[in-house]
Amino acid sequence: MPKPLHILIVDDDESDLLLLLRTLKKGGYEPVYQRVDNARDMNLALDQKHWEIVTSDHRMPSFSEVEVLEILRQRGLDIPCIVISGTIGEELAVAAMKLGASDYIMKDNLTRLVPAVERELREAEERRARRRAEEQFRGAQKMESIGRLAGGIAHDFNNLLTAILGYCEFLRMSHEPSDPRQGDIAEIKKASDLAANLTRQLLTFSRRQVLQMKVLNINDTVRQTAKMLKRMIGEDIELIVPLDPDLPPIKADAGQIEQVLLNLAVNARDAMPKGGRLIIKTTDFRLETTLPASPYIEPGRYALLTITDTGCGMSRETRAHLFEPFFTTKTKDKGTGLGLSTVYGIIKQSNAYIDVASEPDKGTTFNIYLPATTEPLSIETTPAPNGKQPSNTETILLVEDEEMVRNMAHRFLESNGYRVVTATSAEEATLLFDRHKDQIDLLFTDVILPGLSGPDLAESLRARKPHLKVLYCSGYAENVAMTKALAGAFIPKPFLMNDLLHKVRAVLDTPSWR
Repeated sequence: MPKPLHILIVDDDESDLLLLLRTLKKGGYEPVYQRVDNARDMNLALDQKHWEIVTSDHRMPSFSEVEVLEILRQRGLDIPCIVISGTIGEELAVAAMKLGASDYIMKDNLTRLVPAVERELREAEERRARRRAEEQFRGAQKMESIGRLAGGIAHDFNNLLTAILGYCEFLRMSHEPSDPRQGDIAEIKKASDLAANLTRQLLTFSRRQVLQMKVLNINDTVRQTAKMLKRMIGEDIELIVPLDPDLPPIKADAGQIEQVLLNLAVNARDAMPKGGRLIIKTTDFRLETTLPASPYIEPGRYALLTITDTGCGMSRETRAHLFEPFFTTKTKDKGTGLGLSTVYGIIKQSNAYIDVASEPDKGTTFNIYLPATTEPLSIETTPAPNGKQPSNTETILLVEDEEMVRNMAHRFLESNGYRVVTATSAEEATLLFDRHKDQIDLLFTDVILPGLSGPDLAESLRARKPHLKVLYCSGYAENVAMTKALAGAFIPKPFLMNDLLHKVRAVLDTPSWR
């Protein structure tokens, strides 16, 4: 079957054109062509169509291959240009090659034309693939740098917010419900909650969000989320959800995958102001070799999650900045520019891959490759309480290097009946534990500490007291320490004081929680 070839032919001779087309057809191509013989027509042709290859006669009455090559250079187009002539000599041919010609062929020896075209098409595709890989690598480096900055800021800000929310709670409790100042306190808490949401998004983008990883079937998450999406996207957008029943299980945070779906659906809704279709599809996908357009995706088995809309699409420039935090094409009242950067962070932190295909007025498709796992599906269990009435008289060893958080948690726990011993580091906590080992019932520690981490501290203290109960807190995920922490009881920063109180009580009252 003939292969289509989009070719721009620069020639002023009709008979030469016919000979060229005949040679290409004989070589297995079906030329889709346009002939031009001056600079104006060539520029118009380049504006109107994407050409795979250009052929140019050496010299015409008002045009030459030198001018053809200069136009391609000025426009920054990587289109192979083959010079075809019956008069060009060796010196002129070499000069043309130095100016950027891909090859030169004599008109009386067109047998070289088809092999030359095949070679140039292949090499052009290889150059494009290298450029895509280089752009992806540079983009990944930039995103990593931005992520480290965003993660560091969010980590510090989470500690501040924990203190703000805690002292806000103290103020609320110290005033009567009818006190007019309760309204001011409520506004402080509202602003703090908004700031906490912003830091969560920054941590997600920077891949330092705390994820609760479980083995799940992504179809269950899609079905659950689809119920919300129908109300959110509006009646003028048709939601289509074809799901592959043979989908492999994956290991991910179901809540974060739900967030990915919500953010992409909102993005799709805004791209379809006059309505359209939103398709959320799952596929059992096996990748044998790397994809030319996405060489960074490793071969293997995936649960492929595809989100497609029929909206306005995106330009190449927009796609290049799509996942950067605070980049948005929407008005200020429509978003912060963190929706897609949050998606990017969740996908990367889940050891998955995401790519996007979009063109103006042709809609957008996001492909999310979630690695399959051979682990069994997770089964939700609720620890059984020990039946004792809560007493709030236990002793807690509180380890926190941030002074404001430490003081606030100490004050709140003591005000609710607990005895609290505080330390600023694992070293200090170890000394205090050795003095009060028999009295300490619970270790409440930050995961990230100067020197020894919270989980390593817990392991060390349990060697001295095997049944010591532990509660971890953190607003920042570090791989090794966080993996250990999430195997036990955990509360994320910023936390509300009542949430802390309930979590502490639950850990103390449940024998199965360590």
